[in-house]
Amino acid sequence: MTTLTAPAVETRRPGTGPSAARLTGVELRKLADTRAGRWLLITIGLVAAGIVTVQVFVLKDAEQTFTAFFTPSLFPVGLLLPVLGILSVTGEWSQRTALTTFALVPRRHRVVAAKLAAVVLAALASVLVSLAVAAVGTLAARATGGAGTWTFDWHLLPYAAVFQVANVLMGVGFGLLLLNTPLAIVTYLLLPTVWSILSAMIEALHGPARWLDTSITMQPLLGADVTAGQWGRLAVSLLVWLVLPLVAGLVRTLRREVS
Repeated sequence: MTTLTAPAVETRRPGTGPSAARLTGVELRKLADTRAGRWLLITIGLVAAGIVTVQVFVLKDAEQTFTAFFTPSLFPVGLLLPVLGILSVTGEWSQRTALTTFALVPRRHRVVAAKLAAVVLAALASVLVSLAVAAVGTLAARATGGAGTWTFDWHLLPYAAVFQVANVLMGVGFGLLLLNTPLAIVTYLLLPTVWSILSAMIEALHGPARWLDTSITMQPLLGADVTAGQWGRLAVSLLVWLVLPLVAGLVRTLRREVS
């Protein structure tokens, strides 16, 4: 007599779900799954490479150093990374996948945490891209008769990481707060620009701008050293433009009805 054994059925304890690492991996894939996200990532790489290519032909031979190629590539990348952060959180609502996502992972804060981890990893990867294109630029400079020296102040590396992570998290904050892609992008780009223009035109705003204008407070991160006072002003500006939108947006995302 033959006894048949039923196949074991995988069971999941109530309250368990995908691990944080798996959720982060899913969110990383989502960054490139959509056409907008994919082309944005491609554009970030092309812009960084384009800046270095122009420098090979524009910079004087003696100025063609690894640091000279690395630092300018951070600016355009830092401008585009917040858009990637916005897309990562608003895409759930604009593409109507929020219902599926939050049904599979009911604890929304875990999804948001995974999105934050994914964009932070993307920001750190962008620094590696800048390093790579700077290395290629240095080699190209040496091949074309420029100085092509490998001098590099390693203090720039953690500063560049802070610069890019702060930029992408500001985008996430605006995305969580507004939950609408066009509105979040326009608001993120418009508000700081208007503030910078007003603070430059109105003398009474010159003082507050030193503490609240991120274009000023984040500038020292691209230099060789950052003083304690500069770190303090950077912290105040990020409190206004990063922490407050991020906290308010998290509260809104956790409470919003999914339909």
